Amino acid sequence: MIVKKRVSIKKIRNDAENLFRKGDFYCSEAIVSSIKNNFEINMPDEMIAMASGFPVGIGKSKCVCGAVSGGILSLGYFFGRTKGGDPKVEKTLKLANELQQSFRDNHGCLCCHVHTKGMDMASGEHKKQCISFTGEVAEKAAEIIVRELELENIDE
Repeated sequence: MIVKKRVSIKKIRNDAENLFRKGDFYCSEAIVSSIKNNFEINMPDEMIAMASGFPVGIGKSKCVCGAVSGGILSLGYFFGRTKGGDPKVEKTLKLANELQQSFRDNHGCLCCHVHTKGMDMASGEHKKQCISFTGEVAEKAAEIIVRELELENIDE
């Protein structure tokens, strides 16, 4: 895993938001792509593809917010296990919980259906909210990665 030692968390947020805003990617994909590109990690593009089923609350079911899913996928890349029985899964679960709890604290719940209730899914209001959620989660995931790997946030 190649990790850039100095990153801009603001740029990670902005890149994720812009990828969504331009229509290049949905929330979860935009987060994984922004993390991949800004940390300059040797992650195959197929890992961005793995995030493609999470938008609009997992396959448009409006269940768990896709941005949260994308953030957790990104954390898993850095801290998850690849061999059964590896106890480092406990740290990954702790970090994933931190990420989801941050979103829950800011928005009350993880449910896409609740956050988009009454919104036209193609409207500006819906897209604006999802762009904001995408940026927020990309930023929080990047903060966790920077903290845990003792990297430098060049914004500070």
